[in-house]
Amino acid sequence: MQHVIKNNRKSKNLLEKLNNFQPVNSDVTPLRILLHGPVGAGKSSFINSVDSCLEGRVTTRALTSSILEGGSFTLECKTFKFKKTDSFYPFTLIDICGLEDKKGIQTQDIIKLLNGHIRNYYTFNSVKAISEEDPKYNKNPSLKDKIHCLVSVLSANSISRMEEKKDVIRKMKEVRRIASNLGIPQAIIMTKVDEACPLVKANLEKVYTSKKIKEKMELCSSTLGVPVSYIFPIKNYHEEHTTNNTADFLILDALQRIVNFADDYVKDQVDND
Repeated sequence: MQHVIKNNRKSKNLLEKLNNFQPVNSDVTPLRILLHGPVGAGKSSFINSVDSCLEGRVTTRALTSSILEGGSFTLECKTFKFKKTDSFYPFTLIDICGLEDKKGIQTQDIIKLLNGHIRNYYTFNSVKAISEEDPKYNKNPSLKDKIHCLVSVLSANSISRMEEKKDVIRKMKEVRRIASNLGIPQAIIMTKVDEACPLVKANLEKVYTSKKIKEKMELCSSTLGVPVSYIFPIKNYHEEHTTNNTADFLILDALQRIVNFADDYVKDQVDND
């Protein structure tokens, strides 16, 4: 809990670093970062928030829904690129169906996606995993096609109730185990910190000094086995009409670290070839 947010210089420095970032291996670009987690955790909202920070205005590229009765609002495997002035950032965020108890996306599909077998815009089937005969199935993936960092997205205001969703936790742990076996780095984006702590709701700058948020991060860590230092508490842009420095800092700081994790993974894979 070492961060102190004082002014917009830190956000500007992070944005500058991301603008200047170049992957260690130009042949494996863009870096592919997969977001997964329970329905309603804020995966699509995080994509919009990243885009908002990079654009300097609130955007809504990834469709979201406040109504969860129908399950996951995202049905496809969709890759999001982020545009600079005259090019694209060398990383992408990949959105997929939210995890649900006893239904929803097949765990095997997520594992195949980790290995680079599923192409963009594949529509997930809740009954069966993708077939090797499907045109969206990539039979011979290269390192460029694979996932370079796995990010679990969990909401701070519901993490204490995750034990009730045993099937979701089981699926997340299974995906994490396979990712670990593949050497893929992992992190957690913990959203909705303002809804989990009144102190943070009143002042987002208190996020790294809030005992309640620290407890939520430790619970995330013990639930999924990810070290606290790899858990990033943020507030997505949701109802706001303009961006603000503190939210930008939290989102950009998380993004910068995740991009670095992905780049380190690619470097390790290339070095070991």
